[in-house]
Amino acid sequence: MLLALGLPVDSLVFDFLRSPAEGPPVMTGHDNGVITLNIEEAEDDTRERIRNEMGEPYRTLLGHLRHETGHYYWDRLIFGSSWLDEFRKVFGDERQDYQQALQTYYQQGPAPNWRESFVSAYATAHPWEDWAETWAHYLHMVDTFDTALRFGLDPESAIDLDVEPFKADSLFQPADSDARDFLNFVNSWTRLTAVLNELSRGMGLHDFYPFVLSRNAVAKLHFVHRVAQPAKDQMESRAEAVS
Repeated sequence: MLLALGLPVDSLVFDFLRSPAEGPPVMTGHDNGVITLNIEEAEDDTRERIRNEMGEPYRTLLGHLRHETGHYYWDRLIFGSSWLDEFRKVFGDERQDYQQALQTYYQQGPAPNWRESFVSAYATAHPWEDWAETWAHYLHMVDTFDTALRFGLDPESAIDLDVEPFKADSLFQPADSDARDFLNFVNSWTRLTAVLNELSRGMGLHDFYPFVLSRNAVAKLHFVHRVAQPAKDQMESRAEAVS
């Protein structure tokens, strides 16, 4: 997915590790371009146990991968760039104490109204986590939507669905040249997930997509898209120059 989006990956490394029998457990995280994942979470029993312990019912190994790449790309695309001031307006000031913010989150949990501005409860912990969660959600959306289209699923043909579309004022920058395309993407995604949820319910299962995007969350997703798109354009320009 990262390559399909044309994002730079030249300094990105993945370590898939298992905790030793006697020693500290492997902690999933990102450090200066190295993403460490606890491969034990690929095992159903372990993942379900951690899901319950952490209170994260939608925790997946793929979600970890995408979340941690969000931290990598914050360092790569946001830090020290012209995006930083806009980032702080949208996500908040990342200079606040990170460890203290996490401690507060795990002690007190998210605010009751977190769904009005965030894609997940954990996104409320700190602006860095808000960015990483939103980044991961964007990758989920792009990958799943692309897969659906490749198999001929057309969300625009869905009927009898009472889905209120988002409007341009929900976007980060409504006047952007790509604003209409991104808005169409988000609204098509909303219709697609409504259909997929109905299919899950028809099997007596939990919703495939148990999220409700708010206007503020859509604005953050558009910000992620705007950051990712120039990176893709730069990579394509470099490839053309080399060829």
